[in-house]
Amino acid sequence: MEKKVILTIGRQFGSGGAEIGKKLAKELNIPFYDKEILTEAAKKSGYSEDLFTQRDEKKTGSLLFSLSTGAYPMGGPLSYLYDLPLDDRLFLAQIDAMKHITQRGSCIIVGRCAEYILRDDPGCISVFIHAALEKRVERISRIYELSPQKAENLIVKTDKRRAQYHNYYSTEKWGDATAYHMCVDSGALGVDQSVELIRRLVDLSQK
Repeated sequence: MEKKVILTIGRQFGSGGAEIGKKLAKELNIPFYDKEILTEAAKKSGYSEDLFTQRDEKKTGSLLFSLSTGAYPMGGPLSYLYDLPLDDRLFLAQIDAMKHITQRGSCIIVGRCAEYILRDDPGCISVFIHAALEKRVERISRIYELSPQKAENLIVKTDKRRAQYHNYYSTEKWGDATAYHMCVDSGALGVDQSVELIRRLVDLSQK
């Protein structure tokens, strides 16, 4: 690709967002980051990766912190973090990791408020992937070998957690179409056609 592309993917649980992201990364020959963001943040911050994993995309009751206040100079030294609650420190460590990752070149980042954090990067393209509940129940039941009821309960719980986390750390509402460049119904299109549609969006950004 001639121009740098930072493709961020928000997703409902069970919509296949990670699978779509991985296929796109392979087609575009660029790095893919999902849980890998936690590894990068752990290496850079000195906190254990287990700590990041335990709190991944979770709002667990720390004091209100908003990037819009300008309290943290994004991309600044981590020494600024230590007067903040732990959850905010971990979130800001992930911001720092994302900033360094995107400085290396094109990539795909899944979840973790990436579309908000990276919104000022001229190469950022944000996509939200969703699907009807029944489609997601079918997918989660198959992947995790759960009953439909247990799969639905897991989906509802996970989406609620992701929305709380996103809405806490962002001024945009999770899943709101106005916050993204494109919203894709993977339940209607299927994984491969969703990949093709997003690939077209990326291709257009190169013109």
